[in-house]
Amino acid sequence: MTICNIDDTITLINDGERLMGLDIGKKTIGIAIGDPEHKIASPHCILWRQKFSLDIFKLFSEMERLNAAGLIIGWPLLMNGNIGPACDSVRDFTHSLLKVKDLPITFQDERLSTYAVERTMIEADLTRKKRQRKRDALAASWILQTALDRYQQSNQSKK
Repeated sequence: MTICNIDDTITLINDGERLMGLDIGKKTIGIAIGDPEHKIASPHCILWRQKFSLDIFKLFSEMERLNAAGLIIGWPLLMNGNIGPACDSVRDFTHSLLKVKDLPITFQDERLSTYAVERTMIEADLTRKKRQRKRDALAASWILQTALDRYQQSNQSKK
């Protein structure tokens, strides 16, 4: 499977299957899950990174448990829109993942995702410790929701 746009990713999964959003970091992978209608993203959990084979095993186990058949992965562009080392790392992770399992994947620009969720948590008066525990899953939810919104807008303009 190749890297797809959001419309193709949703077309390639079966009715009732969900999309999973990922915020891939050096130490953690934030995970969010979408609803079967592809309208709402919710934060799910954080996987603490170990080695690739364990990370993938845990990720695929969660996908199976949650009936997720496609991934929306945060694409960490630099603020000027250029590809930097973080994109290289996400691309390498994704290519390695696709060697293990063939599934539809979409990259979603994640610039300012962490900032947006951090600001919201500060406004909600969460402690630094609570923010740290929730940040990556919320960022994954932001990434997934942005892609789902783009999909919904695309479908509205086709009508």
